Amino acid sequence: MATPHRLECNLCGHQQPYVPFQPAICQKCESQWVEARYDYESFKREILRGIPNRPSNLWRYQDVLPLRDPSTLHLYPAGGTPLWLSHRFAPDLGHGSVYIKDERYSPTSSFKDRQAAVAVAAMNESGIREAVIASTGNAAVAYAAACARAGIKLWVFMTSLVPQEKLREAALFGAEVIRVSGNYDQTKQIASQFAQRKNLLLDRGASSVPARESMKTIAYEIVEQLGWRAPDWYIQAVSGGLGPLGVYQGFKELFEMGLINKVPKLAVIQAEGCAPMVNAFKAGKDTAEPIIPDTRIIILSTGDPGKAYTYLWNLTQTYGGVMESVTDLEAYNAMKSLAKSEGMAVEPATAVAFAGFEKLSKQGIIGRDELVAVNCTGHTFPVEKHVLGDQWAVDVHLSKDQSPAPREGLQAALENLDETTTTVLLIDDNSDDALLIRRLLEGRKNYRMYHAKDGWEGLAMARQKLPDLIVSDLTMPGIDGFGLVEELKLDPRTRHIPVVVVSAKDITNEERSRLNGHIEALYQKGSLPTRKFVDKVIDVIEEKMEEKTKE
Repeated sequence: MATPHRLECNLCGHQQPYVPFQPAICQKCESQWVEARYDYESFKREILRGIPNRPSNLWRYQDVLPLRDPSTLHLYPAGGTPLWLSHRFAPDLGHGSVYIKDERYSPTSSFKDRQAAVAVAAMNESGIREAVIASTGNAAVAYAAACARAGIKLWVFMTSLVPQEKLREAALFGAEVIRVSGNYDQTKQIASQFAQRKNLLLDRGASSVPARESMKTIAYEIVEQLGWRAPDWYIQAVSGGLGPLGVYQGFKELFEMGLINKVPKLAVIQAEGCAPMVNAFKAGKDTAEPIIPDTRIIILSTGDPGKAYTYLWNLTQTYGGVMESVTDLEAYNAMKSLAKSEGMAVEPATAVAFAGFEKLSKQGIIGRDELVAVNCTGHTFPVEKHVLGDQWAVDVHLSKDQSPAPREGLQAALENLDETTTTVLLIDDNSDDALLIRRLLEGRKNYRMYHAKDGWEGLAMARQKLPDLIVSDLTMPGIDGFGLVEELKLDPRTRHIPVVVVSAKDITNEERSRLNGHIEALYQKGSLPTRKFVDKVIDVIEEKMEEKTKE
């Protein structure tokens, strides 16, 4: 059992119970610097025994992850990434002991897979079947993949400035992608309000215990891969700061267990066009002022780091460290140098960390004899552009510039989103009938339409897309409408989705009794004009939407 024994405030020492998915905020002083505490003595004994019979991924350290029984939740085996010694990039700068923690080997090729693995496992353990996340790219893709594996519906909110490949990849995994024409802080705001309106779980990043705890596995792996030694420096590029906050929890736990003799110094690197942490650090302040991002490296474009900066600042004051920024051009140059010297293709956000190392090396802040670990947070790679077609995202327009959106603008966007994202799944082997119904529905409302050509495809699509309404033919090859309805009602993910059945033939009383209580309505093709049938379908949709609103 690995559920935290308690949560403990790092500022006032107050102890309180751990409650899954409740924001980790101290009940006494309201600090967000609250840490989970586990049975470290038992875990230390396991480590000293060599951690036998454990997988070579993050679940290797399941004793200090916030799950009741992680061994049964290996839905997403992230972590276990290699630690490479730099053979040319660092030696060219005069450094012989620089190691690269290569997170490109994760399932979606970024360190955010760790966060998704633990957070989604915790969702699954708590019976959560639908969730919301705001992201600048990597987290959205990682969560979309993990949620797909767990059968959890995910709403992804990303700024339209994020590279289209990242947006499209999240959609490829079946997430509902909402593209917001605003900055990341606006995107977080609208995602939060959407989750509130729909009464859905919102992943809260740094204030989420599962998300933050997942990152400490990076520290555990680095130390174990170095032969149970701690590096002198740990370097990472940051946006909101969740990564190093979690990583340093791991270093601190290892130090407190007596397994390493020091906690590394921390180097936080930001893009110069979005460096509120660096600005505050260089001004000697423990709080950061929000800024409007002005960088092409959108993944690092969090303009308001909030309390995360203060906690990172405290880490640098306690263990030593620095915060530095680099220009986009310096990052792109480091990206090219790393590719040519180490054969590593990394994303621009990762290149920021290596450009930062280069800058700190030339400034003499990092000594040439010091052991350094740099987090290679993600891979730069193309994403399949032809699988999804054009209808893979919903647009929400907040403002033309990067200024904060007015309250009423957010409300209007949310109201529009409620209607825009109403999804209808048509299951009909007659493509002409399906096309006609689809066009009539789309002509009446801005519904998102999916079409399955037989019952089996429809069942799979219903489980993946979790539409707001299903319109199904009764007679189809493979599994017919009767079997489809029964399968839908047996599955807890789909049993609440309203179903409208259409039939080209008269059905018997026995067949009617099989459908009774499981469907919203039964219509016979040809018994009423198609337009009137569509009106009936829209009435069912709107009635169900009203019921959801009242709930």
